[in-house]
Amino acid sequence: MTPARWAAERLEAAAARIAAAAERHTALVQPRLQRVLEALAAERVGVHHFASVSGYGHGDQGREVLDRVFARVLQAEAAAVRLQFVSGTHAIAAALFGVLRPGDRLLSITGRPYDTLEEVIGLRGTGQGSLAEFGIVYDEVALDPRGRVDRGAVEEALAAPTRMVLIQRSCGYSWRPSLPVAEIGDLVERIRERQPGCVVFVDNCYGELVQELEPTAVGADLIAGSLIKNLGGTLAPTGGYVAGRADLVEMACCRLTAPGIGAEGGTSFDLNRLLFQGLFLAPQMVAEALICSELVAQVFSDLGFATHPRPGAERSDVIQAVRLGSPELLKTVCRAFQACSPVGSYLDPVPAPMPGYASALVMAGGTFIDGSTSEFSADAPLREPYVLYAQGGTHRAHARLALEKALVALAESGACPPD
Repeated sequence: MTPARWAAERLEAAAARIAAAAERHTALVQPRLQRVLEALAAERVGVHHFASVSGYGHGDQGREVLDRVFARVLQAEAAAVRLQFVSGTHAIAAALFGVLRPGDRLLSITGRPYDTLEEVIGLRGTGQGSLAEFGIVYDEVALDPRGRVDRGAVEEALAAPTRMVLIQRSCGYSWRPSLPVAEIGDLVERIRERQPGCVVFVDNCYGELVQELEPTAVGADLIAGSLIKNLGGTLAPTGGYVAGRADLVEMACCRLTAPGIGAEGGTSFDLNRLLFQGLFLAPQMVAEALICSELVAQVFSDLGFATHPRPGAERSDVIQAVRLGSPELLKTVCRAFQACSPVGSYLDPVPAPMPGYASALVMAGGTFIDGSTSEFSADAPLREPYVLYAQGGTHRAHARLALEKALVALAESGACPPD
């Protein structure tokens, strides 16, 4: 059997196996979209909100209405949606620096945070103004052997005074399950019992609109994320958000701008329409991204590779992890995905250093918005056990085409001989 025919048959079989899961994800578009439409209607969004003001951004009505729309969608008291946030990491850092003060204790209960937060906290790198350099005490509770939150260890860790607990919803670059919102709610209750005044902050990246509720609906005080992931609907050109308690959102904004200015400053550069429209498209884009993840999981599971989550399992984010086991396989798959990208298909992704990351990364990111993970892409840190992290996808057909090209490449390399 030729590699092309073998790949096509594999894809056809995988698509048939995920059909039920695809139907479930598609069915959830309508209630998520209803939430967005109700928020837009409640805030009486009109074409005049697409314009913005120049200079300081004072009185930017579009920005103010956008904040209120996002707050409703994210089931939060307040939100700040800003193009001035250069990434989800930037939004998270603004929240951390905005709320924490010298001598405060920050406790991560989901193990080591995402790579780009290590320098923010002060776990790696020096001399750049990390939390550690400002006298913030950091502790973390390792995950249990199953990759889940160690409830007993969390109870012990909360015996010491704690200003903020950090929960990372997504798996990030870790081989672990992502946290369902219901579990986050249960953790919040336990934290409140031990530390009533503690701020619970959730890194919500990759998780928005995946489940019925957001962490702010189950007790989280503050969440943050990127606009070039789920909520941007593939249209947001950059940016991030913070949402939650109004006082905490303002503290984060005071770190982004300056004390006394906070959320009142910052123009939207006449890009409000893209942010409103991206949010409108987000439920559909998230559903397609989830279906793409299901397809990736099924294809590689059928080949015998370990995947997280498994096909058909509960999902709390749009990331699909595949343990490939070797750098050569990582590069082979990323090259195939890049070759099937709409932008830069001629590029050869090679491992390279990336600002904020400890390991060299190999990335297949031929996306219209640079770094967007709401569009189909994949990346991997070049370290054991050599796990590929795929995410996004505006349409399942794109993932299918990219996977077919990857299967042909794997077959031709001898890594996966055709049956």
